[in-house]
Amino acid sequence: MPDPARTRDRALGRIRLRHLQCFLAVAQFGNLRRAAQALAITQPAVTKTLNELEELLAKPLFVRGRHGATLTIEGETFMRHASDSVNALGSAVDSVLREADAAPLRVGVLPTVAAAFLPGVLKVFAARWPQVPVRVGTGRNTTLIEQLRGRKLDAVIGRLADPELMASLSFEPLYAEPMLIVLRHGHALAPRSARSAPPALAAIGAHPLVLPPAGTLIRQVADGFLRRHGISAQAGLVETMDTALARALVLQADNLWFTPRGAVQADLDAGTMLQLSPELTPEEPVGLMLRTEPAIGATVQTFVSAVRAHAATLRRQRKGHIR
Repeated sequence: MPDPARTRDRALGRIRLRHLQCFLAVAQFGNLRRAAQALAITQPAVTKTLNELEELLAKPLFVRGRHGATLTIEGETFMRHASDSVNALGSAVDSVLREADAAPLRVGVLPTVAAAFLPGVLKVFAARWPQVPVRVGTGRNTTLIEQLRGRKLDAVIGRLADPELMASLSFEPLYAEPMLIVLRHGHALAPRSARSAPPALAAIGAHPLVLPPAGTLIRQVADGFLRRHGISAQAGLVETMDTALARALVLQADNLWFTPRGAVQADLDAGTMLQLSPELTPEEPVGLMLRTEPAIGATVQTFVSAVRAHAATLRRQRKGHIR
């Protein structure tokens, strides 16, 4: 029976950074070929490096099959610590090499996601990099993707686009959220009591609507709902990505707002807005987009780790809410 202490000492003495980078790339993409492309090495080299690491640890880290590579229980445990180790090493190198005025972190995010998701992420980032400014840009999904590919942004939190737009980019799903129709208290369609019957869906078209701009993924979800129920905008329509404007139109007028839940969760929790059921489907996943490059800077690594941790918290909260 192998001596655990000897196995540990042997592994610590022989594990190299390339082992960890290769492991993390395969864990991220779930595919040896895509990991090899991101690392700019051959697929056989990825296989060889993973085999070396699993031999050193005396544990299988992946289950490999025709459909990709899936982490084992041991692999999931190892990934948390491996990611922290690579990030720590990157931070150590960066602390020595970076100039006094560090380059800003440039982040792109959808307007409907920014307010609900980013504050918690940026709080974690600022605790680690208090001297690094963060530049946040919002806009349409296609625009953010183009800016990421053009190196004007370091990371994007958005939605998966057509394959041709996603070339040289990775997409890591973070969470999925439904779209809702929301309205203010006192609106003609607001229920008068808990026992009130829901309004007929056809009545929606008799009130001014706020919709995402044409061509966006969430607009496609909204249009699909309207078509299925034979609803047409008879009382006016505002198309906007500006959540502040949309919120004002709901609270100060009779507009009904078609929006992802995250953009209005705070108002729903506070009771300043009501949800007009049902939820709209399908749910559109929100994900983290990065360029597929062999390595990323320490500040981006910290941001990525904070994004993943915050997304995991949101998924747990939502799972608890559904139960």
